[in-house]
Amino acid sequence: MMRPLPIAASLMLALLPLALAAQEPAPASTAGNAANGKQLTYTCQGCHGVVGYKNVYPSYHVPKLGGQSQQYLLNALTEYKQGKRKHPTMQAQAESFSDQDIADIAVFLSSLK
Repeated sequence: MMRPLPIAASLMLALLPLALAAQEPAPASTAGNAANGKQLTYTCQGCHGVVGYKNVYPSYHVPKLGGQSQQYLLNALTEYKQGKRKHPTMQAQAESFSDQDIADIAVFLSSLK
């Protein structure tokens, strides 16, 4: 006759499928759509499209984004969205973007020369 498993062991067995699923690799990154990215970046030109532009307060250098690495742009927008990078305007902008929007923006901006 089999003895029932202790509660802790039963719980571990019940959670095993969840633990295994968490170890699966993340899905491949979303492919971007440059045409949609172009539309999404219209308002970005107000700051990032002006050569040598700096915010008055607080004083931030505003980088030119055209031609930047796609991976850099993906990372930067994602980090602003997650609050890992601090800039109120950029955080507000990035929070409004979906992951697909970010991929689209990165593809478009990285294609500019």
